[in-house]
Amino acid sequence: MSRLVRVPRQATDDLAIAGREDMRPHRLGAEAQPAAPDADNYLERIAKYVPGEVLAFFVFINVILEQAVKTGGKAAAMAGVPVSTVALCALLVGLVLTPLFVWYVREEGDAWVTNACVSAAAFPFWAYALGAVAFNDYWDGNLAAIMLATFTVVSGLISPPRTEPPQSIDKKASPPPTRTERPHLDLIGPTPA
Repeated sequence: MSRLVRVPRQATDDLAIAGREDMRPHRLGAEAQPAAPDADNYLERIAKYVPGEVLAFFVFINVILEQAVKTGGKAAAMAGVPVSTVALCALLVGLVLTPLFVWYVREEGDAWVTNACVSAAAFPFWAYALGAVAFNDYWDGNLAAIMLATFTVVSGLISPPRTEPPQSIDKKASPPPTRTERPHLDLIGPTPA
């Protein structure tokens, strides 16, 4: 399973039923072609749109900032910079790192642009739900749960656009050449008279 959401493909004659490739016999003389990756379903998209790796980084930074706020109060500072400013910068860094990380882990067949957009939009919801220090003055646990659940349910509905499967050169149908004159076939050579 890919880390990112896959681009859905149109079914071909050979792969009309996804997941049943091993059940049907191969045609004699036909080469076995690698199956195109299947599109992700609703639950897989929900799981893949969560920017987990960037959230892990953000949680680590946020715990350090929480500890600074607990020990120093609202006027706490780190190297002369207020903790609330550092927290806002950490939130913005996480927001920027999310699409960059998605771009970095992309593979052939991944809908990485769709994944980057949805994951970047999901990051602030997850940060708010995890109790980001940047949202200390506005944080409400019930609101965080409602917002995160709503975004998660809606994000699974976002599916990348379908792409047509690539056609090989020998499968392309070209119109037959038009002839203006019928060819003459001499199957028997001239006969002596």
